[in-house]
Amino acid sequence: VRLQVQNVEKPLYRGTFHCFQSIIKQESAFGLYKGIGSPMMGLTFINALVFGVQGNTLRALGKDTPLNQFLAGSAAGAIQCIICCPMELAKTRMQLQGTGEYKLKTKNYKNSLDCLIKIYRKEGLRGINRGMVSTLIRETPSFGFYFLTYDCMTRYLGCEAEDSYVIPKLLFSGGMSGIVSWLSTYPVDVIKSRLQADGVGGVTQYNGILDCVRKSYHEEGWRVFTRGLTSTLLRAFPVNAATFATVTVFLMYMRSEDDLRECEPGPVIQQPSSL
Repeated sequence: VRLQVQNVEKPLYRGTFHCFQSIIKQESAFGLYKGIGSPMMGLTFINALVFGVQGNTLRALGKDTPLNQFLAGSAAGAIQCIICCPMELAKTRMQLQGTGEYKLKTKNYKNSLDCLIKIYRKEGLRGINRGMVSTLIRETPSFGFYFLTYDCMTRYLGCEAEDSYVIPKLLFSGGMSGIVSWLSTYPVDVIKSRLQADGVGGVTQYNGILDCVRKSYHEEGWRVFTRGLTSTLLRAFPVNAATFATVTVFLMYMRSEDDLRECEPGPVIQQPSSL
């Protein structure tokens, strides 16, 4: 976020590593965890929605094909925007608060919840959902590629429950899925961050998505749409590796428990072979 929204005329950071160093030096190690409250509150619900909607949509579509994997993932990505957008708004505002200050001189927000409450009081529901359209544009295809890549990777690597290397294979598949999903829509993420950060200093620069795209390109060229990509990809691999592996192993365990009760009366629900 810091790299995506910094002023091109007076840049604070030269790149990912310099940004990392500067935050620790100027704001202590705690500066790296600004805005952590928002993901902590929202990610549980987001992942529950994403995997729940994806699985149910795939079953509703009937066949487990690559196209249906993409469509099911896209549906999941679109629905979770309801939680994702306000969560990322609070995270962005908290991460930008006190940039370069060891001790905050001006503290607009106490925490992520306080941030959302103050935005709501000042701007109403529209303020809470600032950047919703750009979030929707980013998340819908992104999650489609996310689940499609994971499905293709696990099939190619042959991730079976009895395989002794199933965990490393799942971790690799999940990590690569995260990278592909971010690469597919990353320029939109830059625009979303800029729109959500707009007005932090009391000055509004952009009138909307197209205005933000036009002004950003005019001032900084095409490279503006790749700002912060390195740090995003460095984060994406371990995060999504852990997420997908945990969900898949949990489902494998639960289904093996179900197999022990196969002789009991009642309908057996057939699950898709991927997730």
